[in-house]
Amino acid sequence: MSELFIKVLLFTIFPVAAAILGGIIAAFRPPGPRLGSAIQHFAAGMVFAAVAVELLPDVVSEHAPVATIIGFSAGIALMLSIKALTEKAERPENEIGEAETDEAGDEEEKSRTLQKSKAALPASLIATIGVDVTIDGLLIGIGFAAGAKEGILLIIALSLELLSLGLATSATLSRLGISRGRSIAVTTGLALLPFIGASFGASVLGGLSGRLLEAVLAFGVAALLYLVTEELLVEAHEVPETPWITATFFIGFLILLIITMVV
Repeated sequence: MSELFIKVLLFTIFPVAAAILGGIIAAFRPPGPRLGSAIQHFAAGMVFAAVAVELLPDVVSEHAPVATIIGFSAGIALMLSIKALTEKAERPENEIGEAETDEAGDEEEKSRTLQKSKAALPASLIATIGVDVTIDGLLIGIGFAAGAKEGILLIIALSLELLSLGLATSATLSRLGISRGRSIAVTTGLALLPFIGASFGASVLGGLSGRLLEAVLAFGVAALLYLVTEELLVEAHEVPETPWITATFFIGFLILLIITMVV
């Protein structure tokens, strides 16, 4: 077992623990919409800073446009494919739920439908989050493949991202009527998935160099930018914006920027 592999797994404990902690906190006391939005803005700022300050300079310095185009395109294609598949998986459930609501005119039927929806775990939601956090683990492996500093900064940024994801997931399950114990169990199970992605990243990508490493780094840049623009900020903007919520994005960016300067 290589030194890089062990290091990646040890550092992955931090975002995993953050996600579990978020799930436990939300199971007992879900955060309000504004606080949740602020945490997502803050995490998005940190992830964006990790991309801008560490990964992008490494990509640009190699002067390998073909490898960059291939890796970046692969990253975007994968993330968009995952989005399309998960949206397709969610659509039939939503259509059935809407049809039942329209046809059931009496309160008794609505109540039975609601109880049925609360009894089952939302499979499509869990699958989406599972894929998301596994890719987060892969990005950790990519970060450490680029260098120890890049990996540590990604650990910091993704720990905040997984904390917010744990909070949001547990809060969503609670709203759907899932018991506190099951909610914590599901969130904990999802939180362990980054170990799979990180293990793959460390074992397969750790020995790469040259154009192959350049393509992998470009892939990581695309995936992280997607995470910021299409996941964290999209969800965060579901809450009406206020100046202090918007400011948390820039505070997160600035904090990681300063950490980069002093570490």
